[in-house]
Amino acid sequence: LSATILAHFFTNNEKINLIKSIGILIGFFGIVFLFSDNILINENNLTYALMILLGSTFYVIGGLLTLKISEKKNENVTASILIWGSIIVFPVSLIIEQPWTLNPRLDSTLSLIYLGVFPTGIAWLLRFRILKTNGLIFHSQVSYIIPIFGIILGYIFLNEIITSKIIVALIAVFVGIYLARKADYKNVT
Repeated sequence: LSATILAHFFTNNEKINLIKSIGILIGFFGIVFLFSDNILINENNLTYALMILLGSTFYVIGGLLTLKISEKKNENVTASILIWGSIIVFPVSLIIEQPWTLNPRLDSTLSLIYLGVFPTGIAWLLRFRILKTNGLIFHSQVSYIIPIFGIILGYIFLNEIITSKIIVALIAVFVGIYLARKADYKNVT
């Protein structure tokens, strides 16, 4: 939802319209419906819920900033972000983790290097490609699909049950994405 609002004000080609708003709300409520049994926000976890919302808003702001430098090559932007992130996190890790006291195994170290270079680097490259070609709102709606794929993979690999509730949520997410994309193409107001 924050992507829709921020994109409306900070981009030239992703303005809010009725169809797009309906699509985004349908997709959002599909995810809320999927997890409605486990949603419980009270005074004990309100701060954490607000931090999650703040984190997703910063993710959107990162997407907006990425769009501002979209004339740069994906590889350069990805490398720059990962290098600067490492430079910022390195001193913090020295203070908090005190790595000189750790004795990691070789397989753990190689796994960490692999995860940092390949999946993370490739994910950032894909993120920038999606942002540049499809826009911020579509990019944020792609995250609605992640829980759905988690459920499908749980069914395939862990023999978890797919209920009618999951089917309804899946349909809502895809209908929401379809309507939001349709609104972009038809420029409906």
